[in-house]
Amino acid sequence: MCRTPMMPPFSGLALALCMLAATVSPGSAQQPLDTFKVAVGAPGNWDTSLPEVGKRAGIFRKHGIEIESLFTNGSGETMQTVISGSIDIGIAAGTAAALGAYAKGAPVRIISAGTTGTGDLFWYVPANSPIKTFKDVAGKTVAYSTNGASTHTTLLALIDTFKVAAKPISTGASAATLTQAMSGQIDVGWASPPFGIDQLQDGRIRLIARGSDAPSTADQTVRVHIVNADVLAKRKAAVGRFMDAYREALDYLYNDPKGIEIYADYAKIDVSLARRIREEFMPIAAMNPDKVSGLDSITRDAITFKIMQAPLSQAQLADAIQIPPRH
Repeated sequence: MCRTPMMPPFSGLALALCMLAATVSPGSAQQPLDTFKVAVGAPGNWDTSLPEVGKRAGIFRKHGIEIESLFTNGSGETMQTVISGSIDIGIAAGTAAALGAYAKGAPVRIISAGTTGTGDLFWYVPANSPIKTFKDVAGKTVAYSTNGASTHTTLLALIDTFKVAAKPISTGASAATLTQAMSGQIDVGWASPPFGIDQLQDGRIRLIARGSDAPSTADQTVRVHIVNADVLAKRKAAVGRFMDAYREALDYLYNDPKGIEIYADYAKIDVSLARRIREEFMPIAAMNPDKVSGLDSITRDAITFKIMQAPLSQAQLADAIQIPPRH
């Protein structure tokens, strides 16, 4: 109480100040948010949606984080924005490319696993194409998003698996790739849900390979989330809270019905299709943020495809991969 029975009545101003003091406790004032500029490759894809889902659900703000998003055509572009310092955090960069960039001295660090396995990626042709299987793509143009992206390394792994002399070509994001494939500018397109699913169901395109057809990619964390090294050094606690929010957003997307509704609205698809993506293409195990898996096979492929020249030492890996602990 601000007044005892022995105290004289308050003036209006004094009473107002007293009431304010009674309602505002120490530390309850709104703290400023830590803002991160975040680059997202393949906007609308399930695995790249967590920052947006968490932002719309208020999860990042709950952890004191504000997100400013920039959308790119693929992980190659995403990584360049982070390396240049124009972006703080990059979502879904190709793991091999991120490690290769680190090996060359680029200021990039991995703060989270993104996607493990490549079952969400698929390659397709228009319904009237003479190409029936991936074995028929010799001499044909086959799409991937950007250099160093998971679509790039997975396509190279498919070409090696099927022993065909295809012509890989960078076509950008899924939507742009679909336009090029349907107009005949390229022979084979690539996609990841939700893109291409409607066309598959309607029979306008035919699937000729999935990323999982390349056995070497089965246990690989093919996409990771990265941060500029200077940002990590100067704002480590804030990066840790970003990852706390990311993990909570992941749980929300898989376990709260509102999460999938937010994703469907963001991706502009039906909730039923969103559920199919979650259940058929992206089980939660594939989205585990806390472990980068398959480093030996990732390194082998990266060297084979000339993304890296030599393996990183254990000390280098410990420096390159700095996943904040769970709180």
